[in-house]
Amino acid sequence: MTVENMQKPAADLTVRFAAGVAMVAVASVAIYLGGWPFRILVALGAAIMLVEWSDMHRLPRHWAWASAALVVAFLFGVTEWLFPAGQMDEILTPDGAGILALAPESFAPVWTGFGIAAAVAMIVGILSRRLVMAWGFFYIAVPAFDLLVLGWAWYGLVFWAMIVTWATDIGAYFAGRAIGGPKLAPRISPNKTWAGLFGGIVAAAVAGWLVAGLEIFALGAPFLWLGAPMAVLAQAGDLYESWEKRRAGVKDSGTLLPGHGGVLDRVDGLLPVAVVTLAVLMAGLWTG
Repeated sequence: MTVENMQKPAADLTVRFAAGVAMVAVASVAIYLGGWPFRILVALGAAIMLVEWSDMHRLPRHWAWASAALVVAFLFGVTEWLFPAGQMDEILTPDGAGILALAPESFAPVWTGFGIAAAVAMIVGILSRRLVMAWGFFYIAVPAFDLLVLGWAWYGLVFWAMIVTWATDIGAYFAGRAIGGPKLAPRISPNKTWAGLFGGIVAAAVAGWLVAGLEIFALGAPFLWLGAPMAVLAQAGDLYESWEKRRAGVKDSGTLLPGHGGVLDRVDGLLPVAVVTLAVLMAGLWTG
C-alpha cells in the first residue's frame, strides 16, 4: 500500500467527522429553537430525501420535484391545521406534582395526519404510475411528520431519538472496524458486522439512559431503557435502505453530504426510531 493510499482513509474519516459535527450542530440548534426553524429543517430534509429516492429509482426528475413540493406542503399545511402553531393539549399528572404530561388523546389528530399522508402517497403513485414513488412518499413523509409531533410534545424527545440513532451509528462504526468478524447481512450491506450491531446496541443503551435521565430533558421511563431496542430498529432502517440501494444499483442515495452520501443515507436509521418513539407516546407508555 502506498503512502497516498494510507493517507486517503484518514482524510475520508476527517471529512466524515467534520460533516457529522456540522450536521449535529445544525440539527441541535433547530431542535432547541423549535417552531418554524425545526419545521423548516424537517421539511427541507424530507424534500431532499424524496428527490434522492426518485433519482435512486431512476424516475423522471419532474416527479422528484413534484413529490418534494407535496411533502413540504403536507408538513407545513396539514401539521399547522392539526396542531396550530405546534401546540398540543397538556394535562397535569394526577400526583399534583405540577409536572406536565401528555394524555394519549392529545395524539388523536396524528391519525388524521397518517391518513392524509397515505392519500397523498396514493395520488403520487397513481399520477406517476409507479408504486415505488407512492411508497417512497409514505416512507419519508410519515417519520418526518412524527418528528414534528415529537417536537411539539417535548423537544427532549427529539433529542433523545436523534442521540440514540447517532450513538447507534457511532458504536456500530467503531466496533465494526475494531472487532470485525462475521458479516451481519453480506448480501445487503457487506460492511456491516455482528460486532458492529452489538457495538451500536451498547452505545445506544448507554446514550439513551444518560439522555433520558438528564434533568433538562426529564424523560424518565420507559426511555431510560429503550435505547437498546431502538438501536436494533435503527440498524434495521439502515439495512432496509441498503437493500433499496442494492436493488437500484447505486452506492449512495446522493452526494450532498461529504463523506456521508445523501441525506437519506444519514437519517435512514432515524426514520423507524421516530415512528416507534411516537408510538410509545400514543400508547400512553410514557410514565416519566
